[in-house]
Amino acid sequence: MPYKKIALAIVVIWFIVGGLGHFIAPEFFLKIIPPSLPFRLEAVYITGFLEILGALGLLYRPTRKWAGVGLILLTIAVTPANIYMWLNPQLFSNVAESLLAGRLILQLGLLALIWMACWPEARVKNS
Repeated sequence: MPYKKIALAIVVIWFIVGGLGHFIAPEFFLKIIPPSLPFRLEAVYITGFLEILGALGLLYRPTRKWAGVGLILLTIAVTPANIYMWLNPQLFSNVAESLLAGRLILQLGLLALIWMACWPEARVKNS
């Protein structure tokens, strides 16, 4: 199905670009991690590495499903950062508040795209 290939391409590009961003601009990602969490800088680099690893895992069919599981779990794990941004818009004055809320909605869409890209469709048997 072509929509699965499109979903796969979007997810791979999203996580490779995002993962590289963790290494290129770690200060941005550090800023969005709630200050109460420990090992914040380490978390920036670890999540960036995992994003890239997951994206590369999607490219190889035998590892695609496990990479998808990992990216779904990672996407859920970073939800506190998106909630933190949404609840503290004054810290992100260069981003419109509507976009901060939109990140949470976008995250749901991203989860759906990962699922669509990684799981084969059930085949219906013709009688």
